[in-house]
Amino acid sequence: MSGEISFIEFGAADAMTARTFYGKLFGWSFEPGPGGDGYVIDGAGVPAGVHGGDQGAAPYVFFRVDDLDAATAAVERLGGTVETMAGDDDEASAAIFGEFRMCRDDQGSPFGLHRPPLH
Repeated sequence: MSGEISFIEFGAADAMTARTFYGKLFGWSFEPGPGGDGYVIDGAGVPAGVHGGDQGAAPYVFFRVDDLDAATAAVERLGGTVETMAGDDDEASAAIFGEFRMCRDDQGSPFGLHRPPLH
C-alpha cells in the first residue's frame, strides 16, 4: 500500500447543483462518472468526482492501494470497519475508474481506499 492520495470525492444532496457550484467556483469541467448520478471532475489537480444523494457530506479522501483485499483486511484487523458501497461489484465501472471502498478507522473517522484501474 503506497498510501498516497489517489482520489477525492465530493458528496452532495444533488450532484448537478454541486457540479454547477464547483464549476463556477473553480472553473472545473465534468464528465459522466460511475453510478449514473456521479461526475468525474476535470481540473481538480488530483483525480476527483462528485455524487448526489449524500446530504451534508464532507469530502472523502481515498488513498491508493495496490491490493484492495489485503488493505480492507488490514483495516478490519486494526479495529476499523469497511462499508459496503453501491456498485462495489460493477466490473465495467472498475475497469474505467478502479475500485473504491469506504472505511472508518478505529476511532470512527471516515476515509476511502482506491485501487486504480489495472490498465
